[in-house]
Amino acid sequence: MEPEADQPPSLKKMHTKQSLDDAHDLAALGHVEALTRKFDTWSMLALAFCVLGTWSTFAQDLASGLTNGGPIAILWGLALVTFCNLCVAVSLGELTSSMPTALGQAYWVHRLCDTPFGRFWSYMTAWTNTFGWWTLTASQIAFMTNFVLGMKTMFEPEWAGASEGWVQFLVYLAITILFTVVNLITCRKDQVLPLFNNGVGLMFSALFIVFSLALLISVGTKAGLHFQPGSFVFGRWINQTGWPDGVVWFTGLVQAAYGLTAFDSVIHMVEEIPNPRQNAPRVIWLAVSIGAATGFLFMVVCLFCIQDLDTVLNSGLPFIQLVQDAIGAKGGCALIALFVFNGLGQGVSIATTGSRLTWGFARDGGLPFSHYFERVDPTWKVPARALWLQGALIALVGILYLFASTVLQAILSVSTIALTISYASPIIALLVAGRDKLPPGDFRLGPRIGPIANWISVVYCSVTTVFFFFPSYPNPAPADMNYAIAVFGVMMVVAVGFWFVKGRKSFFRTEESAFALELARQAEVDGTDVPPAIMK
Repeated sequence: MEPEADQPPSLKKMHTKQSLDDAHDLAALGHVEALTRKFDTWSMLALAFCVLGTWSTFAQDLASGLTNGGPIAILWGLALVTFCNLCVAVSLGELTSSMPTALGQAYWVHRLCDTPFGRFWSYMTAWTNTFGWWTLTASQIAFMTNFVLGMKTMFEPEWAGASEGWVQFLVYLAITILFTVVNLITCRKDQVLPLFNNGVGLMFSALFIVFSLALLISVGTKAGLHFQPGSFVFGRWINQTGWPDGVVWFTGLVQAAYGLTAFDSVIHMVEEIPNPRQNAPRVIWLAVSIGAATGFLFMVVCLFCIQDLDTVLNSGLPFIQLVQDAIGAKGGCALIALFVFNGLGQGVSIATTGSRLTWGFARDGGLPFSHYFERVDPTWKVPARALWLQGALIALVGILYLFASTVLQAILSVSTIALTISYASPIIALLVAGRDKLPPGDFRLGPRIGPIANWISVVYCSVTTVFFFFPSYPNPAPADMNYAIAVFGVMMVVAVGFWFVKGRKSFFRTEESAFALELARQAEVDGTDVPPAIMK
């Protein structure tokens, strides 16, 4: 973005008008503008594309797709999930255009259902959404921990440290601190964080091309290697779960859903992009579309390049095994190193989004000690306290490496479930309240397309959430149970407890004072008298 000092007067005037319009829009939603609008459309798209990380997420979670339906579930399940997720994306995009605020889904529920029950529903939505982003950040850190240690075992297969809980925890903790510190220092100057995301986005796109070409060229030119037939890539069904095929079709959607989850990153960063009523919805559906396209193509490449299916399935990290079989140990390690380096950059973007949601929740009085955590640090120009709170909670999750890996995996798997539920909540609220209650916005679906997209979204979110709680196979031993439902239940109990302790008294009780502060500030800037009612 061109520095403001170098812009012509007409462009400066246009940007100034847009800045005032954005500030007034936010004030109408009850908030003073506390963060700078440092992102443009492209840098926000880069952030959203990296947060989704669709093709790399599919690679990380390859084992789930191969055992729960195989290529048919991976590719054609992705086609179904893409269509449904686009319905969710445009539904949330319309709500973003109407009410662009960092708290997002929870705020919309509150506005559309302005009753005592609606405020409680909004509070639970905020907790669900926040839990989802905390666990999503933790899962990215856990994935990077596995890949960092997996690179070590590529050269020392006998090294036992990769399975030691204390080693895993130390690597996990180091990555958590890295994500937090980078987010802290990159916001001191407005240009740094957008440039960082642009760089990560470009590298992520380049790696997609590099990995695809490297796999195809290696398999096509090396003696002894072969491509899988098209009948395997596009038509092979694999069910190694013990569940009936109909159930496996739905459980197999987990990989695609996980790779296309978290497009609400744009929603929670919406106060840092100019003209969010137009730009945010566009970025949301573009991120989902580009993510789905690259994910589909990369999975086609990976499926063609699998050499020995059993070897890949029985390895601890199937994607690393696939790359090593096709490219070799040294070349594969070099590519995996780039994959991990870029994955760390993606993780920074995920942590950025989670911290903004945490801050937005505190700003609206939802968190314990909200007045402390809502503060934006004037030196670092970032909600530093919310950022450190998020980092501390995610670090605590990592302690489970030392005690209960089953519980750890359950916590990490909750991210997709929690985010999916948080997407459905405001859409249900809109269907219940009626489209006439939706405030005006620049992006509208209209009376015909809107209800159809909304209902598809609700049905998709409801069905997939149920199947995401299923264990990997029927009648599992206690150690192999899917404890995600237990973890999610504990999270909800905690949220309800906080409601009675704090939330019912403070949540969304700060809007009038914030609006008054904004009006007073504008009156001061304009040189007019501050209305007496505002000064009370």
